[in-house]
Amino acid sequence: MLRVEIDEELRRALREALSDMKNPVEMKFFTAEKDCYTCGEAEKIVKAVVDTAPKGKIRVMKYTWPKDRDAFIKYRVDRAPTIMFLDGGIRYLGLPWGEELKGFVETIIRLSIGESGLDKSTLRLIRELGDRKVYIEVIVTPPCPYCPYAALIANMLVYEARRMGFKNYYSVVVEAFENPDIADRYGVVNVPAIAVNGRLVYVGVPYEDELVKRIYMAAKASG
Repeated sequence: MLRVEIDEELRRALREALSDMKNPVEMKFFTAEKDCYTCGEAEKIVKAVVDTAPKGKIRVMKYTWPKDRDAFIKYRVDRAPTIMFLDGGIRYLGLPWGEELKGFVETIIRLSIGESGLDKSTLRLIRELGDRKVYIEVIVTPPCPYCPYAALIANMLVYEARRMGFKNYYSVVVEAFENPDIADRYGVVNVPAIAVNGRLVYVGVPYEDELVKRIYMAAKASG
């Protein structure tokens, strides 16, 4: 089982990174009372990020199964821990730990400052896709140094799509050790692995133009 240790060095790094936040970011944290071996570890991460961010800049709503069953149903959450942003547009299934913490924190910062960092060519492809269904799953593991960048591209693609008014875009960052059924579904051997609308489209070190092109083609093909 993954263990989270928040030492003072990590707190300093988090505090320095999150100092760039401008606007408040809303985070929803879904946990469970029983049969969730990593929920306590996820709560450590959430608490550390909130505590080191500028005061009031991260607003957390915590939902616990089964007490908050209605919220789980409303947001279609069937796994814990789950952390979400953009009212469910961006989701983390499992711990954003190890290398993945970098992409998690960078996602928060970019949501806060309102800048995705994506190329103009990516924005054009989003507009061309319109409000087609684009359900991106980014399968990651904590030691993977390239996974945070893949997750960040997917997260920011969804952020820009939602800013354009397209509500049918989702980015789901899947921690493979905690969700082996999802990794097995796609036959994942190496990470990062990216699936779009239920089909594996990319494996390996991501470059924005190539990854976005694969996402675009997969979304167009699935209608």
